[in-house]
Amino acid sequence: MLRLRPDSEPSRWAVLALLGVAQLMVVLDATIVNIALPSAQRALGFSTDSRQWVITAYALAFGSLLLLGGKLGDLFGRKWTFIAGLIGFAVASALGGLAQSFGVLVAARALQGAFGALLAPAALSLLTVTFEGSPDRSKAFGIFGAIAGGGASIGLILGGALTQTLSWRWCLYVNLVIAVPAAVFAVRLLVNQGHPERPRIDVPGVLIASAGLFLLVYGFSNAETHSWTAPITIIAIAVSVVLMALFVRIERRTSDPLLPMHIVWDRARGGAYATIALSGSGVFGVFLFLTFYMQQNLGFAPLRSGLAFLPMTGMIILSAAIVQTKLLDRFGVKALITTGMALSIVAMLTFTRLTPDAGYIGHVLPGLLIIGLGMGCIFAPAFGTATLGVDRHDAGVASAMVNTSQQVGGSVGTALLSTLFASAVTRYTTSHTGDADLRNAATIHGYTTAFWWATAIFVIGLLVAATVLPSSRQPVAQPSPAAPREERDGETASTGHAPVPLGRTRK
Repeated sequence: MLRLRPDSEPSRWAVLALLGVAQLMVVLDATIVNIALPSAQRALGFSTDSRQWVITAYALAFGSLLLLGGKLGDLFGRKWTFIAGLIGFAVASALGGLAQSFGVLVAARALQGAFGALLAPAALSLLTVTFEGSPDRSKAFGIFGAIAGGGASIGLILGGALTQTLSWRWCLYVNLVIAVPAAVFAVRLLVNQGHPERPRIDVPGVLIASAGLFLLVYGFSNAETHSWTAPITIIAIAVSVVLMALFVRIERRTSDPLLPMHIVWDRARGGAYATIALSGSGVFGVFLFLTFYMQQNLGFAPLRSGLAFLPMTGMIILSAAIVQTKLLDRFGVKALITTGMALSIVAMLTFTRLTPDAGYIGHVLPGLLIIGLGMGCIFAPAFGTATLGVDRHDAGVASAMVNTSQQVGGSVGTALLSTLFASAVTRYTTSHTGDADLRNAATIHGYTTAFWWATAIFVIGLLVAATVLPSSRQPVAQPSPAAPREERDGETASTGHAPVPLGRTRK
């Protein structure tokens, strides 16, 4: 747990800068390697069928270990969990950059995901406790949410630049330039404080949750490369559902749960997790399909493709800052997230109008600007709501749920939309055998079909936000039956403040 130094008021912003850099590294690493994949494939000689494992290995390790990473931060102190994540991420990145075989590269990506699962929840929980009770909380989460929302597109830009000017290996080496200085600053800036009682780790919960999340991500990834009817796909998804149901049953009965159920049962926090997962499912399709569209149909080079996403990134940063500092207190979280979902629907409908003859300025750019505005309205308020009101000792696992929602949502959405894209291309090809330029037309049809389904995902997100998120209530920590009396009487020991309306900051 974080404790600021005596002269800590100015250092809040130094902590935010440190945490923002770490979060940027984790988020951009999910996309920075995408653009480098063709070059890595030529250098290491692995097959196209195997290529997706460079992405999937990271997603599997990251998504399945996030809850454990968040809990370790709560128990042993977030400073050293944060630093261990930074150092481990740097070592794994160096291993991947030096890889001379496909197996080593995949192993390095899995290690990146594992250490990212330590790093990401530690960063968000440090932010939560650093700005706890501060009037600057909304501004801080606005900045952090902008980084989380825009980091993926920054990864596309940076990946294109490094691949085109240096080597694909620098898409991995660049993490050392970020992680090592960040670890040095973290040692000097943060003070560690672990859980005073050091409860035991919920080993059954850890094993079942990790296995369930692993099989869920693996099942959807396998469906992308094989089919929904493949036996391994069906078995993985079915077993994951059973394991997650068993996990909930165990967590409700154990005295020291990995994930206290009151964290997700709260309407505001549960609604925030759901909207983060759904928006992640939809928006990752934008990065995936528009990247291919701009390179294959518009003829953009990797760097130019990355730069083409820059307007969206700028809009996310601008809108997130305005939403958190100017609009959140006035309108509340529910109104802002539903607005963001509605804007995202408009953006997806804009992308369904793509044709083989469409251009960037008239057809792609408007949708990018709208989706950037929508993501700014969603991510910053949702991140703040998902961690607001939790006890200090649960901040890490609550933060891990944010990253789990985003990562699992993105993985499931990418696999689902990719499968729908492939099916649409196949159907179009078989029914238009006499058309000229059939391959190009079929591909565009696949893109627009995927964007229609992404529209449906955001419609579900809009309905969830409108029906689940409360209009006027802020989530508060729900004490366990053994909690002290003063925590049950409306004052949480972690904050020393009574609950305040949702969307308001404590003065």
